[in-house]
Amino acid sequence: MPAATPNASEKRTNFFQDVYEVVKLIPPGRVTSYGAIAAYLGAKGSARMVGWALIASHAQQGIPAYRVVNRNGMLTGKQHFESYDAMQAHLESEGIQVKDDKVVDFEKRFWDPAKELL
Repeated sequence: MPAATPNASEKRTNFFQDVYEVVKLIPPGRVTSYGAIAAYLGAKGSARMVGWALIASHAQQGIPAYRVVNRNGMLTGKQHFESYDAMQAHLESEGIQVKDDKVVDFEKRFWDPAKELL
């Protein structure tokens, strides 16, 4: 008898867990993008799904969602944190400078899971 096919919520939960595992590996003082995580997980084009996973991650401990920004280094998810400036405060506590809601020296701070997790 073939194994049961996972339903959509199981697939989403597994994807969310995969996102969390990647995010936990982002070193302090570095950032990555939603799209880079999606591509690494074989779901290129699913950056928004990564964002949804990170919104859901706030109920859990130990997932540094603040280290994930958009492809241009913008703090697009900041409204989902405990306060409007919490994402920036977390990044700055790790030595990342933020100006006008954008990571300064984004290219130098960028952590690409496809390259770093070979």
